[in-house]
Amino acid sequence: MKAVGYTRNGDSAVLKDIELARPKPSDRDLLVAVKAVSVNPVDTKVRANTPGDVAAPKVLGWDASGVVVAVGQAVQLFRPGDEVFYTGTIDRPGTNADYHLVDERIVGRKPATLDHGQAAALPLTALTAWELLFDRLRVERAPAGTGGTILIVNGAGGVGSVLVQLARRLTNLTVVATASRPETVDWVRTMGAHHVVDHRKPLASQIRDLGIEQVEFVAGLTGTDRQLDEIAEIIAPQGHLALIDDVDLDIGRLKPKSVSVSWEMVFTRPLFRTADMIRQHEILNELADLVDRSIIVTTLTRVAGEMSAATLREAHDAIEAGTTIGKIVLTNDGDAR
Repeated sequence: MKAVGYTRNGDSAVLKDIELARPKPSDRDLLVAVKAVSVNPVDTKVRANTPGDVAAPKVLGWDASGVVVAVGQAVQLFRPGDEVFYTGTIDRPGTNADYHLVDERIVGRKPATLDHGQAAALPLTALTAWELLFDRLRVERAPAGTGGTILIVNGAGGVGSVLVQLARRLTNLTVVATASRPETVDWVRTMGAHHVVDHRKPLASQIRDLGIEQVEFVAGLTGTDRQLDEIAEIIAPQGHLALIDDVDLDIGRLKPKSVSVSWEMVFTRPLFRTADMIRQHEILNELADLVDRSIIVTTLTRVAGEMSAATLREAHDAIEAGTTIGKIVLTNDGDAR
């Protein structure tokens, strides 16, 4: 089967078109014919890891939408012919290939109202946003959930684009998101933010100018270390900070307010085979229902073409430039459906 992989860490030029044997499913694995993939910052971070040789060709990619073509002997949730979307796990080969093996417990049904390209934009960022909001920050769903404010740092990125939607449409929170360019400000407002502030300027004073004296919840999606002083100033006593970026934080300055700090990593459940691993299957199915009811929308902003080393290199470069909005998707076999 065709795939894109690399044998040496480095910049995007290491990505090459390769041929691999088609894998065979066993146990609870699905074999999925990949119809579309999206590109995430984690792809570029793994690829650019400490330079050196890789023991065998490494295939990146975690988001995928496709069709089940075969199943392992213990599979209970899906059968051949089912359309699915999912994000894989970091300890197995990735989705940048014609066929991919994935445990059914982290797979959801593809939203019926989306094509494969639109669906592939969602899984990793949507799962991350959902777990951060409801599992790490422990925000309550509306209508029972109480009010308050959430500050989302980097609302126009992949995770932020979904998190803004979830917080606005599924909770009673006031949503304040950050963006710095006119196009990203417009995007974040379209996703549902009540207010947008500029993360290139002091956040606390901007938020207070909105009539909001403190925020109970903060989602640190990018540059949390650079914003920690502002977060410490504006976060409420006994507030909650959850973050996804790879930073070392001096969280001692949050101690006087007894702030709870949590990390969110979407791969934790499948990586450690947690007892609630199937929860990701359930979340993806609920997200598919929300999409089909027009409550949540895809965050696809660009289809970069047919999946190949050349198009993936271009997508990686765009991600690393740090100016993307929403998600970049690549199709497979020339058919996003």
